Amino acid sequence: MRRAGLGDGAAPGSYGNYGYASSGYNACEEENDRLTESLRSKVDAIKSLSIEIGHEVRNQNKLLSEMDSQFDSTTGFLGSRMGLSC
Repeated sequence: MRRAGLGDGAAPGSYGNYGYASSGYNACEEENDRLTESLRSKVDAIKSLSIEIGHEVRNQNKLLSEMDSQFDSTTGFLGSRMGLSC
């Protein structure tokens, strides 16, 4: 991060932007922009991950439902073959 008053060519004592030294204000703005972009990329990654988790949960629920149905049919089949009532 750049330091206030170093290397941006601002005249000493020139103030703008609500009393902040121009170079200091610009450095803060650049840092804010960098941090905002970093946060945006993290939010995008979390959003993508949550969507993938949602797809995985739906697939797992479908498989569990199919397994439950198969167990029910197997239980009914075995029960009828062995003379058990379920």
